[in-house]
Amino acid sequence: QVQLVESGGGLVQPGGSLRLSCVSSGTFFTFSMYTMAWFRRAPGKQRELVTSITSGGITNYTASVKGRFTISRDDVKNTLYLQMNSLKPEDTAVYYCYANRYGVRGTYTYWGQGTQVTVSS
Repeated sequence: QVQLVESGGGLVQPGGSLRLSCVSSGTFFTFSMYTMAWFRRAPGKQRELVTSITSGGITNYTASVKGRFTISRDDVKNTLYLQMNSLKPEDTAVYYCYANRYGVRGTYTYWGQGTQVTVSS
């Protein structure tokens, strides 16, 4: 059983910062082999990919968060991070941790339960 557990969400004022964490665990789950990502779903909107990081450390960001958000991973601690700076009200959403790997036996995909981020004055 693979588990992805997010933490670090909360209420923050515009211009503030938050750091999300996603701790992964599970038998036969080798964190370092997975592409990891953060998705978010804002109220009334579809879920969107915010940022991703490959097993080799290559990162990608959606345009609206470039220069403000930073994704990173610690393969020793099996933990994914999202540093969010200069937060805006439009960043308000539930943020989800995501893991994906293509193997010879198929695709392995896992989701966390989500953590709420609210940006408001």
